[in-house]
Amino acid sequence: MNLDHDMLELLRLPQRELIVHFPVVMDDRSIRMFTGFRVHHNTTLGPTKGGIRYHPDVTLDECRALAMWMSWKCALMNLPYGGAKGGVIVDPKLLSQDELRGLTRRYTSEISLFIGPEKDIPAPDVGTNAQIMAWMMDTYSMHRG
Repeated sequence: MNLDHDMLELLRLPQRELIVHFPVVMDDRSIRMFTGFRVHHNTTLGPTKGGIRYHPDVTLDECRALAMWMSWKCALMNLPYGGAKGGVIVDPKLLSQDELRGLTRRYTSEISLFIGPEKDIPAPDVGTNAQIMAWMMDTYSMHRG
């Protein structure tokens, strides 16, 4: 690619990054803290879109890289979206259904100002599925309408 210096500088860093730390009440009534991320790489082409990962090895750097990759994929396909990626440091296989629902709802509440149809469209990725997206949408709609 023959990108000039200014364009490389523009695309080198994400536009926005959010780090959230949030509590979840577990089945045994204990409270456990979790860390989540959401990265918007670039919004030049439109709102961002990208997956949400639930995995014990999720990092901010990984979210940055995958958000950038999503920006490139959307641009190459002429889609009107920028790239995003997010995740929570968790092994979802170790949580009960109720704990997973609680984690999803709390994470969504924490990032709700960052997402939405005109801002950022989350999608399933590693460790997430249609049920988790449904909980996210339900929680988002309660907060944002």
